[in-house]
Amino acid sequence: MIEYSGCIRVWTIQLSRNSMEAKVEKNKYSIIVPTYNERLNIALIVYLIFKHLPNINFEIIVVDDGSPDGTQEIVKQLQQVYGEDRILLRPRPKKLGLGTAYMHGLKHATGNFVVIMDADLSHHPKYLPSFIKTQIETGASIVTGTRYVKGGGVHGWTLMRKLTSRGANVLAHTCLWPGVSDLTGSFRLYKKSVLEDVISSCVSKGYVFQMEMIVRASRKGYHIEEVPITFVDRVYGSSKLGGSEIVEYLKGLLYLLVTT
Repeated sequence: MIEYSGCIRVWTIQLSRNSMEAKVEKNKYSIIVPTYNERLNIALIVYLIFKHLPNINFEIIVVDDGSPDGTQEIVKQLQQVYGEDRILLRPRPKKLGLGTAYMHGLKHATGNFVVIMDADLSHHPKYLPSFIKTQIETGASIVTGTRYVKGGGVHGWTLMRKLTSRGANVLAHTCLWPGVSDLTGSFRLYKKSVLEDVISSCVSKGYVFQMEMIVRASRKGYHIEEVPITFVDRVYGSSKLGGSEIVEYLKGLLYLLVTT
């Protein structure tokens, strides 16, 4: 009886694996990576995506906002290595905001799932298999990376930046009750149809865009799952976050408090 039960267990596990593999095979993932002055990072992030998704059908859509440092030239070289069907360069003439960068990339996405992530290596592609696995197992509309649950965290931040980020998150939770632990994170997997629906109702263009997206998704009743990640401060280049973005965050928080 024990031997028979063991066989049943192995057979059930194998069926589960086969089912998951079948679902993965029929999916295509469009990975949107906005860039501005990421010449030193873009090649490494692309390499890591290919390394960690060896058996996944995906495309990388680079939305570059007219970087003066030669980012687009590096992307064109990467196209020669990986193919123009796997690396899509969809540039814009100047910096037009993070939210509109995702909207621009979405227009060119051919996958039924969309990943949004930063190009500065703060979002490690090693977490992508966990995002995909979680979505398949739960049927979630959105899988978001979080720094604020067990197994998550940040690396390379000063104490002041940690306090600022945590304070912004606590403030947003207190005001909005979104049902997710990390409102300001920007490493997420969406069903494409869900992203199209949510993004059409957003008005933010800067860093507050991420918060508005997840709050509106929660209000619409979409199924959201979280995966713990460690956010690593950029190795090359400088942060785009400044005083003006913090002011915009506070204004955006007030706007969402009134409109959602």
